Amino acid sequence: MKRLIAVMLLCSMCIGGLTGCDRITGDRVYVYNWGEYIDPEVNKMFEKETGIKVIYEEYETNEVMYPRVNSGAVQYDAICPSDYMVQRMREEGLLQKLDKSKIPNLKYIGEDYLESSKSFDPTNDYSVPYCWGTVGILYNKKLVDEKIDSWSVLFDEKYKNEILMIDSVRDALGIALKYKGYSLNSKNKSEIKEAQQLLLDQKPLVQSYVVDQVRDMMIGGEAKIGVIYSGEAIYTQRENPDLEYVVPKEGSNVWIDSWVIPKNAPNKEFAEKYINFLCRPDIAKLNFDYITYSTPNTGARDLIEDDAIKNSTIAFPSSDILKKCETYNYLGKDMDDYYLSRWKEVKGK
Repeated sequence: MKRLIAVMLLCSMCIGGLTGCDRITGDRVYVYNWGEYIDPEVNKMFEKETGIKVIYEEYETNEVMYPRVNSGAVQYDAICPSDYMVQRMREEGLLQKLDKSKIPNLKYIGEDYLESSKSFDPTNDYSVPYCWGTVGILYNKKLVDEKIDSWSVLFDEKYKNEILMIDSVRDALGIALKYKGYSLNSKNKSEIKEAQQLLLDQKPLVQSYVVDQVRDMMIGGEAKIGVIYSGEAIYTQRENPDLEYVVPKEGSNVWIDSWVIPKNAPNKEFAEKYINFLCRPDIAKLNFDYITYSTPNTGARDLIEDDAIKNSTIAFPSSDILKKCETYNYLGKDMDDYYLSRWKEVKGK
């Protein structure tokens, strides 16, 4: 969810080779993934080891990816949606079951993550966890004279013009809902309106609504407080040790991005080989080092040599923290539209 870092980028791709009718099968695997969400060397290693060419394309949001896959005009073998989008695509018949016998490295995915995945893939038949993380607050300890443990600081007038608020409908409303004591998957319109009003009241306090930019802005000391994804927080702390990340006591979102195979995938066998390759501990470790988002791969975690990272509560939060968090559910088109309308009203005023 991580993770809206890149604009659309086409890599290793021939112009005109995207539409379903133009797909050339054979020793190729067509992959659609988030921007900056894999170590570039990994695809080269896969190609060298298997002889299968990786045709790789990137997107910046689930909502960009979904209509492209749903239209059927473009065919991919492996894609990496977030939890609620896996649920939606599964319910709409856009995914096919995985042949787990072709993905033996699935054994390295921790049971806790497979259990969490059941909230959007009840049988674990359609998805393989790739990365996960939380949404929380990043603050500069030199600029903030209190220990932050609550979403309340995002609505505190003393931080006027020092708040970087996340520019994401589900995340923004989810934060407000959790602060009010509600589920971030609420379908209760009065609760959602209450959360919206909180965000409307917050608006004069916000310096900027951001996603990608929060990382560099916080590193540079341009704001005291920002909402950020945990993987980005790990990176920022490497660059600026004065930055502290916290999952607020009211709870938050824990997200899981997973590999799936679309129903119309032209090369399912190669997709399963690709997913299996990514589940290999050494490969998962390479990706963890590159993207800094938490890996569900227990074998990869064993390979982490830096104790500070291996024992990081940002990368690997305790069960007590995770118990307070929820994964996003797909709430249906009508409710999705309702959330979006409420958020547009916040941004538009």
